[in-house]
Amino acid sequence: MSPAPWRPVAVDAALVVLALLDALFSAGREGGAPLVLSVVAALGLVVRRRWPYAAFALSMPALYVAYVLVAPLAGLYAVAASTRAKIPLVVCGALAAAGYYLPWPPGELGGRVGPHDLLGLIYTAVFVGAPLALGLLTQTRHDLADRLAELRAGQERERELVSERVLAGERARLAREMHDVVSHQVSLIAVQAGALRITAPDAAVRETAATIRELSVRTLDELRHMIGVLRAAGGQPVELAPQPRLADLPRLVADSGQRASVDLHAVDGREWAEPTERAAYRTVQEGLTNVGKHAPGAEVAVRAAPRGTGLLVTVCNGPPAEAPAPDLPAGGHGLIGLRERAELLGGELTAGPTPDGGFLLEAYLPNAHEPRRGAPAS
Repeated sequence: MSPAPWRPVAVDAALVVLALLDALFSAGREGGAPLVLSVVAALGLVVRRRWPYAAFALSMPALYVAYVLVAPLAGLYAVAASTRAKIPLVVCGALAAAGYYLPWPPGELGGRVGPHDLLGLIYTAVFVGAPLALGLLTQTRHDLADRLAELRAGQERERELVSERVLAGERARLAREMHDVVSHQVSLIAVQAGALRITAPDAAVRETAATIRELSVRTLDELRHMIGVLRAAGGQPVELAPQPRLADLPRLVADSGQRASVDLHAVDGREWAEPTERAAYRTVQEGLTNVGKHAPGAEVAVRAAPRGTGLLVTVCNGPPAEAPAPDLPAGGHGLIGLRERAELLGGELTAGPTPDGGFLLEAYLPNAHEPRRGAPAS
């Protein structure tokens, strides 16, 4: 958990105040240059995070001429926490040790420096070693935190890979189920329709049977491509070929077996990105399916027209005929899927009843090559 943004500021402010009090108590009686240098050393701690060497350098004169401790200790710690280079640490440590151990002015050295002054040497070692060790420890803690963050990121990536493998297995299982169940059923429909087309005495029945067989064969072809995609988990993406485009809408409407008209005059000679045209095709396909389920016999008008740089697709049907709606399964996911498809392209989909008792399905689909954005106001 990252610290609060105000915490470093509060720590620096408290440290400066403590260093100013140290300067006042240590050099307040002397006044003059020692007091001024001590105050400068305390104020220099403000920049210790950004310029640690500058903060350390400002604290050294005060250490030499006055007995201040807080500013030099904090400056030496800032240097140790910012670098691992040995030479700068040794130089800064030596300067701090000399300032703490040697008297000021230098002429008062006398017999101070010598092997008998063991206690002074111990204090000097503690004075220099403690901030250096603490600064290096802080660096180590930051390094460990970074390593821990990397390990967590690696674990997260590993979990994602495991999830992808599980998903790949589920996709393969789904592909097998589709092949074993759906393909079998659709194949039976195609076989039965083919037999009916040959044996039926009525020409209209034979024509309907031929249409059913053709649609079944086409469905099987698309299903084979979909199974190939599901089984290609973890490999290169498999294209669903051939992809339906706007030019395929008249055939889709004609094969629907409904009283439907299609108007593509506004888009003649124009092309959109393949995802946009595929989304338009699927929108019309779902619209025709819904009409066949919920409003059989109703007249349907399909229209595609440009809107700005995008494409506006509408499927509008009138009130249902007197014929009862067939009892077909409906999961309620068709419009949800169309809305998600449109939103992935940056567009929108609206659907709802019309005043005459019909139903209107309208999708705005931006060109997939453009950045995602909402649909323009109509």
